[in-house]
Amino acid sequence: ILRGGEVLGVLTVQNKTFREYPEEDVETLQSTAMVLAEHLLSNPIVSPNVPAASNSDGRDRTRTLHVHGQPIAEGLALGYVVLHEPRVVVTELTSDDPDAETKRLETALVELKATLDELIDQGELARDGEHRDVLEAYRMFAKDRGWQRRLGEAIASGLTAEAAVERVLNQTRARMPRQNDPYWRERMREIEDLSDRLLRVLVAQKDGGGLKKELPEDAVIVARTMGTADLLDYDRSKLRGLVIEDGSGQSHVAIVARALGIAAVGQARGLMDQVDRGNAIIVDAESGEVYVRPGTELVDAYKGKARFRARRQSKYQALVGQPGVTRDGQRIELMLNAGLQVELSHLAASGADGVGLYRTELQFMIASSLPRLDRQTEVYRSVLAGAGGKPVVFRTLDIGGDKVLPYMQPVEEENPALGWRGVRMSLDRPALLRTQLRALIRAGAGHELHIMIPMVSEPAEFTSARALVEKELELAQKRGQEPPRKLHLGLMIEVPSLLFDLENMLPLVDFVSVGSNDLMQYLFAADRGNPHVGNRYSTLNVAFLRALRGIVEAAGRHKRHVTLCGEIGGRPLEAMALIALGFRSLSMTPASIGPVKAMVLSLDAERARLHMAQLMSSGLSNLRDELGRFAENEGVEI
Repeated sequence: ILRGGEVLGVLTVQNKTFREYPEEDVETLQSTAMVLAEHLLSNPIVSPNVPAASNSDGRDRTRTLHVHGQPIAEGLALGYVVLHEPRVVVTELTSDDPDAETKRLETALVELKATLDELIDQGELARDGEHRDVLEAYRMFAKDRGWQRRLGEAIASGLTAEAAVERVLNQTRARMPRQNDPYWRERMREIEDLSDRLLRVLVAQKDGGGLKKELPEDAVIVARTMGTADLLDYDRSKLRGLVIEDGSGQSHVAIVARALGIAAVGQARGLMDQVDRGNAIIVDAESGEVYVRPGTELVDAYKGKARFRARRQSKYQALVGQPGVTRDGQRIELMLNAGLQVELSHLAASGADGVGLYRTELQFMIASSLPRLDRQTEVYRSVLAGAGGKPVVFRTLDIGGDKVLPYMQPVEEENPALGWRGVRMSLDRPALLRTQLRALIRAGAGHELHIMIPMVSEPAEFTSARALVEKELELAQKRGQEPPRKLHLGLMIEVPSLLFDLENMLPLVDFVSVGSNDLMQYLFAADRGNPHVGNRYSTLNVAFLRALRGIVEAAGRHKRHVTLCGEIGGRPLEAMALIALGFRSLSMTPASIGPVKAMVLSLDAERARLHMAQLMSSGLSNLRDELGRFAENEGVEI
């Protein structure tokens, strides 16, 4: 007995004498199980010894509710809760007229496909980008003949069109692998979303309703889960924010939310059960905070933050055309971290000097199958065109660990972060890496191309990767293809072993980037995603700063360009410390460019360098407080 993918119980049927149960009996039993599931859900069985539950859920719906989630699309929204409509409950399960139900289903499928076409091909979503790929895959699934055939077979067994949709959905859930794989979660979410939409079309045939969802002004959608097409059903002129109980920054709905410019927070666990339609809500998609029924003081504070954010953005906007030069004339490169084509629109808006880190694996992670050579080439070509001549550093596939491709067999590892990932996987699967290199070389024809190899732990790994690059360059030349104007091959320093072999490694590379996120967690053996240890070690710990200073000094001796592209480069105080250590190129999120540039313009880099040298020999282990006082005394904007 299945409902919502959950096994509610088992229906057992026995006969007094031996008999075979024909297919018709099995169909009848499946329908009976479906009826039981609906009744069990609406009228749960309660033991006579257990008192009936109160109508109230025991929660005070007048007090402020605070939930901390995960930002998935940047922004700030103040508005009113609109609950995403619940799934349609199927009440009529059987029909005596399969032909009529088949016609209803066919009509509904035509309408479903038409509405999807209209949603996807309109306005800002009509342009190319990852959001477009997501929606095209969604539309393709709606036209899947296997899905339609299974629906038809369910109707032929005597079910209504609605019950057929419900049965096929439950069967799909039962077959879907039960694992915490982001790919399968996305596939199941899309199947559920399409089934819900088809059910609403079928219901609308009877009551004359439609799919388009009307919104009040300043609406914030709250949902347990959200399909990409469902989000597009809402009037975007009135939609201010989105809060969902699942979802991540790489989920399909997050990609579309970013394309639409909607503030969105995911992982807001348990929120749906604690809010009512029309509740005032604040969504801070910078920090991940969500406040429902906020008090006057909180509303005023966030209104002030919204006004300050607008003024600050206006102030930072005035800095867009201004180079990042310190008060004593030191030029600091401020680059973007990106991984989706849609993020390239921030390049001009933020005034960044280029893309210091383009995570190529995100394209692979949102695709339902391995992107072929032509598709990869097209994406990389679009990225270079979108950069408008500014440099772009492409990091080759950094998969493994917590980043698993859905169409590759996952490898069971006791400690994935220390396992088969990055260049280790790429060298063991050279065809995968060579295809990507071939696409990058084709896309980079006539351009200056920067390629970076991740998770290198010894010179031999980089040498092997360079040999593959040279093979692909030779192949392109034999085929008469235009080569890149110049190809720079670098590596990411994120494995501590490289700190002790820089003199041998640096002569082999054209440039280096410091992946401070992984380098720090490996250096302190502390998983940054583990709340017990993730915040134990400061990014301004002297041991970590000494490691970074050693990299800068070694790069200077070998005349190699060095960039830092971890999270700390986007925080003004940490960025000030990095400049004091000698870094002259930092890569960060688009929202960090303005604040860091304001800091750079107010900083005397030489005075910061001298003060940092004193602090690092002072015996202190954490320099945060001392650097904060220095910034305050020097008038540095942090």
